[in-house]
Amino acid sequence: MGSNFIKHILKTQPDASVLNLDKLTYAGNLDNIKEVENDPRYTFQKGDITKREDVELAFASQPDIVVNFAAETHVDRSIMDPAAFVMTDVIGTHTLLESAKKYKVEKYIQISTDEVYGHIEGEGYFTEDTPFRPRSPYSASKAGADHLVQSYFTTYGLPTIVTHSCNVYGYNQHPEKFMPLFITNLLEGKKVPLYGDGSQVREYIFIDDYCRALEHIITHGTEGEAYNISAGHSMKNKDVALMILQALQKNESHIVHVNDRPGHDVKYAVNADKLKALGWNPEFNFEQGLQKKIQWYKDNEWYWKKVKQSPEFIDYYKRQYPDLS
Repeated sequence: MGSNFIKHILKTQPDASVLNLDKLTYAGNLDNIKEVENDPRYTFQKGDITKREDVELAFASQPDIVVNFAAETHVDRSIMDPAAFVMTDVIGTHTLLESAKKYKVEKYIQISTDEVYGHIEGEGYFTEDTPFRPRSPYSASKAGADHLVQSYFTTYGLPTIVTHSCNVYGYNQHPEKFMPLFITNLLEGKKVPLYGDGSQVREYIFIDDYCRALEHIITHGTEGEAYNISAGHSMKNKDVALMILQALQKNESHIVHVNDRPGHDVKYAVNADKLKALGWNPEFNFEQGLQKKIQWYKDNEWYWKKVKQSPEFIDYYKRQYPDLS
């Protein structure tokens, strides 16, 4: 998401410059920003947001706006190693907030998730006023960070905005995630794992629409507020899986139903009327976005094969899906 947003901003804001601070963990990939690495408006700094000296070095460039994409984000990994999520998502956010306060940034944008709200059984939607009820170490760490951000607005007057997005899909997505794992495994002629019966419901937004939404919030959003981001495309996991199978001309025999994730949330759905009231609307329906995503993975085998051949991915895949390894 962060790399796509960098490319988006450099395209839509010709006077903007971007400093990208990234620890380059297993999920970090400099290939994501190859298109802009030689752009004079772009600077890369390898660093860890939990280390004050790294953050201070980044803030020495006097940024006007801070957008915190830095996070551990994979729910399955949060179940394996919750401590890493607390460190990055909570402690790292605190370190950024302290420097943002010290250097008096014009805006601090916290990138968060709809998972902080918990899950919905039946009909209905989460709004920005829905109380947090996180159910995984990942969502709990993000909820803790969101509370910290809001406290810095209330206590110190730091101009903050928090965004809660539904599932974002598109280019450069790490192949351990649901949709890219399905697509890349099928392109390799492998089986694909589906948790439980696949009845879990998620909302989706295409990455191009997400980047436009975030830019709109940065430009038009109100300080101290939170905004849900969603295109309103609600899908069961098994229906997404079937659409991918159909697009790649594969049959259902490729699906392997694996044990469900512990505490797997049934449904997420957010109301994005507050964002739409600012003048934003999505441009892509789910089918259009999925077509673009699949084509990107077809055209960029070099990218995802390199990731899937890494020791980190191989180790994770063996632990998470022993029956498929």
